[in-house]
Amino acid sequence: MGHIHLRSFLLPLLISAIGVVASTNTDISVSVYDVTSRSIYVKWSKVTEATSYKITADPVMTAAEPTFAVFNSATTIGTVNTLLPNTSYEVTVEAMNKYGVTIAHAYTVAYTAPDVPSIDQAYSKLSSSITVEWADVPGATGYLLTAQDGEFFYETIVTHSPGTITGLQPDTTYKITVRSVSSAGKSQPSPPKIAKTVLPAVSVAVTSPSSDSLSVSWQPVPSAILYSVSVMRSDGLGNRWNQNTTSLSLNFTMLDPGTIYTIKVHAWEANGTPGDDITYNQITRPALPSDVQITFNSGALEATFTVSGAEATTNYTIFVSDGDTTLNCTTSVLPCSISSLYCGMEYAVSLVASNEAGSTLAPNARNFKSVPCAPSGITIEEEVPGNLSVSWSSGTLSDYYVVFAKRDDGFEVQCNTSQTRCYFPGDCGFIYFMSVFAYNKAGQSPLGDIFNYTTAPCCPSDVSALFVSSDTLEIIWTAVRGAEIYETKADDGENVILCNDTATLCSLSALQCNTQYNVSVYSFSESRGSNTSCASNYMKTAPCSPEIINITKLDTSTYTVYWEGNNEDATYSVSAKSDSLWWNCTGSGTFCSLSDIPCGSVFMVSVVATTAIGRSLPSYTVPLETAPCCPANLSVVQVTQSATNLSWSMSKGAQTYTARLVSQKGEAKCHTMQDHCLLGCITCGTNYSVTLEPTSDTGLTSVCIFHGYSSSACCPSGVKLYRLSSSGIRVTWRASSEPTNYSANMYSSKGNFTCTPSPGVNYCDIPDIPCGDVYTVMVSPVTHEGSTLSFCPKKLYTVTCSGNSLGMVIYRGKRSVR
Repeated sequence: MGHIHLRSFLLPLLISAIGVVASTNTDISVSVYDVTSRSIYVKWSKVTEATSYKITADPVMTAAEPTFAVFNSATTIGTVNTLLPNTSYEVTVEAMNKYGVTIAHAYTVAYTAPDVPSIDQAYSKLSSSITVEWADVPGATGYLLTAQDGEFFYETIVTHSPGTITGLQPDTTYKITVRSVSSAGKSQPSPPKIAKTVLPAVSVAVTSPSSDSLSVSWQPVPSAILYSVSVMRSDGLGNRWNQNTTSLSLNFTMLDPGTIYTIKVHAWEANGTPGDDITYNQITRPALPSDVQITFNSGALEATFTVSGAEATTNYTIFVSDGDTTLNCTTSVLPCSISSLYCGMEYAVSLVASNEAGSTLAPNARNFKSVPCAPSGITIEEEVPGNLSVSWSSGTLSDYYVVFAKRDDGFEVQCNTSQTRCYFPGDCGFIYFMSVFAYNKAGQSPLGDIFNYTTAPCCPSDVSALFVSSDTLEIIWTAVRGAEIYETKADDGENVILCNDTATLCSLSALQCNTQYNVSVYSFSESRGSNTSCASNYMKTAPCSPEIINITKLDTSTYTVYWEGNNEDATYSVSAKSDSLWWNCTGSGTFCSLSDIPCGSVFMVSVVATTAIGRSLPSYTVPLETAPCCPANLSVVQVTQSATNLSWSMSKGAQTYTARLVSQKGEAKCHTMQDHCLLGCITCGTNYSVTLEPTSDTGLTSVCIFHGYSSSACCPSGVKLYRLSSSGIRVTWRASSEPTNYSANMYSSKGNFTCTPSPGVNYCDIPDIPCGDVYTVMVSPVTHEGSTLSFCPKKLYTVTCSGNSLGMVIYRGKRSVR
């Protein structure tokens, strides 16, 4: 029952083959040491008082009988044999005393290794390996192959049959065994098989003696009795040659030149087994080279060679010799070049074709000529202005010449000739670069010296005046070819003024006004000097500035300006400016008049002369001040019988005012800076002339005359009151000498009473005057407008009552005019 219990307990642990340790007693431990297909080796720890140890192996999943073995007390490793392969066992170790009683025990579970394989066959196809075939063994996860040669072992692990052991020696006999392998361990070796490796590969040397043959040779191989050689094109085209021989070399002819062939060689044993073969690729020598095409680069003195019908697998070497020096270049299908050749030389050319196999020499050589050398002794002359001639010395190998004349603007002309001189037109202001080339069938000579020739700079043809003034001519023109600097000259017949500049503008200053100059502009270059053949132009300066001599006044708004001017055919313009105001007049003589000049202003007057050439500078400015303006309105108001108030509006340009009232009886005058003044000593009833004189701060005065003024009539004198009846009053007075209408007025707190007599009467009556009050009485002349004067004297009278009627009239004196 104990075995049954352990089997059921260990079923989940069958995944692990070894290393599971169990114990019922901590005094002994057990572990698996090794396994084979039919054995399990265990190791245990010693137990005190144990005299022997018993090992029992009980299969877990089968009904087979358990197996046991007993060992003495000195043993710690023991084995249990005659087990089943690839089977799980419960292994128990018991420590027993001298009485045969178990004093400690422990157990573990272990798998046996798979069964021993059986080799079906072992053979060699390569000299370094043997292939083994066997039947698979249940439970095996791999197989260990072993090849033994005396003391040397070669092992390899494979997963299944067949398997190959590599790294062996050729032509050697080996003992071959196979072991099955699992996670539990390895089985015992299988019964051995004897196998021999085949012969090694032959050591071959292949050469191509000619373009249509190959020579194959090899080193002898021990144990070999025969050799097989096969030759065929590597591209598979054409025939295949197979030949067996006992010798160590063979020659193959009638092959294609420049072609890669595949050669295979192997040795045979006496038993008819072939050894390792070796494959060797070899190209035959190239075919005889065909013709070579030659192209000569004259500029680089370089020859380019192209081989007709060139093969990609072939290199072609071209040798070029001048008798002393040999140069070469190598190419394939592309051209190759040889540089550093010399002009004027004849060269011999030979051609060699080569590849990996060797070289083939072309049977014939050819010659070629290089280009001629550049002509020398070049001279350039300008025999006639605008015509250039180029000449040179003749050279060897030259068939004809080409002269290139290139201007510095890029324009180019050329001349082809078999002679040694050419002619070209030469325009002004250009640099001409001259080069001469010689030619033959090989091409153009190298570039020789380049000569340059500079023609005289061109003349400016569009000279004009950009600015003209009385003392300056600013000349402008368009830049011309070849000119590095320009010289401008102005000549009036007596004096010459010069201006040098690189710009296309020159300002000739310090000239005489209203003068004609002969102006020339010359171009100049360092290489050719100045071109003095340029045409001149006549130009005149602007008029001279006038000088104002005098300004006279014709009337209040007209002034005449006089000047002095010495210009021919000039028109003069006079300008008078004041702030934003501007007046002018023109004239061709020496004066003109400015009209409608406003009063009260200060003008700056200048004169400018104008001709077809231009305008002069303005004359010096002369100030012109006009008299002050008259006031726009004036008012005269009489404030007393002898005083009158004048008022007016302020006028432009005036600083002070003088007012006058003038009559036959006398004059009243005031001088003020205000816009009003009070004039006294006025005679009543008199006609006056009224004038007002505004004066500027510089003393200019305007006389402003206004309409006449008449002073009011004189106030009457001797005003008295008389009682006429019980309620009436008579007012009497003494009239002035002038016939005047009067009006009498009485007023008090009881009313205002007025009477107006007929003309020429000096009294009037006022009825129904209330008594018992103080009356103010005033008699004044009546104006033409019907109004009375307010400044005549006023008198006070008391009118008493006597019963219901007037009593006495008593004079009380004068009343203040306030």
